[in-house]
Amino acid sequence: MNKIKVGQIGVGHPHAGGKIQAFRKSEEYEVVGIVEPDAKRRKYAESTGIYQGLPFLTEEQLLNIDGLQAVAVETVVPDLLDTAETCIAAGKHIHLDKPAGLSLPHFKRILDQAAKKHLLIQMGYMFRYNPGIVLLRDLLKKGWLGDPFEVHTVMSKKMDKTSRAKLEPQPGGTMLELGCHVIDLVIQILGRPEEVTAFSQHASAIDDTLPDNMLAVFSYPKALATIKSSCNEVNGFDRRHIVVCGSEGTFHLQSFGKPAASLTLSNGRGKYRKGQQDINFAGYIRYKDDVADMARIIRREKDIDFSYEHDYFVQESVLKASKLPTT
Repeated sequence: MNKIKVGQIGVGHPHAGGKIQAFRKSEEYEVVGIVEPDAKRRKYAESTGIYQGLPFLTEEQLLNIDGLQAVAVETVVPDLLDTAETCIAAGKHIHLDKPAGLSLPHFKRILDQAAKKHLLIQMGYMFRYNPGIVLLRDLLKKGWLGDPFEVHTVMSKKMDKTSRAKLEPQPGGTMLELGCHVIDLVIQILGRPEEVTAFSQHASAIDDTLPDNMLAVFSYPKALATIKSSCNEVNGFDRRHIVVCGSEGTFHLQSFGKPAASLTLSNGRGKYRKGQQDINFAGYIRYKDDVADMARIIRREKDIDFSYEHDYFVQESVLKASKLPTT
């Protein structure tokens, strides 16, 4: 079977290096080129060794490569949607990193164009293929947790002054930058919220204007969800977690990077006993399953797990939780 030809536009997104490594390590893909018009970003990318041996091309050159099927859109956030629209117009499947830009109407237009052309837009929410989240979706699908009434998530980290200065010009603070990942999970579990109530603070002693301590509450007819995101938390990576409480059980995954779960059930289900039990997941490599699933969809071996509508609801909720406009 021929390898899928893929290119990458942009090296400015924080996930850009990890994505290109995942594509290069996969036997499903042939990486044919990289686009980065910004000279400073390109020079830095070339110095890392991650892109060694790959040609740097113009956008036009990449999109006109014979047989190119897919593009990873890894620009800085304000440029994501313009680049995505260009790729969809050229008839390419895309992996679009998160969040989906800053304009909900623009994103909707791109989703509609992709749907008409039967093109994949795979969003870069990095926990979709986490084995703990895959298990959670299975437990919910089987009804083993009962009816969910509470979801609580935390997505935080510690950022120094230099890192904050890079993020500060982008609106939406830590909720847009980090919280979007777990908002994607909340929408998977509970769907589109009836109401989003957002809170935002600058809590650091660092003298800048970055919203760095943020909370959103999603309201549903019979459920509430909270999303907490900060860039002030010492060792915040290890406390990133999600808790889902249902009428028949509770699932707690912490952390996402080294996934381990606690499952408590009111009755035994399948191989899981009544009461509390710990579940560990070995061998998890971030992005590996993302690119593998993308290949299966492009080859039409399976359907998309995350619909255009789902991605629209996620972006709508991300913007509301970040106190940004949706019109």
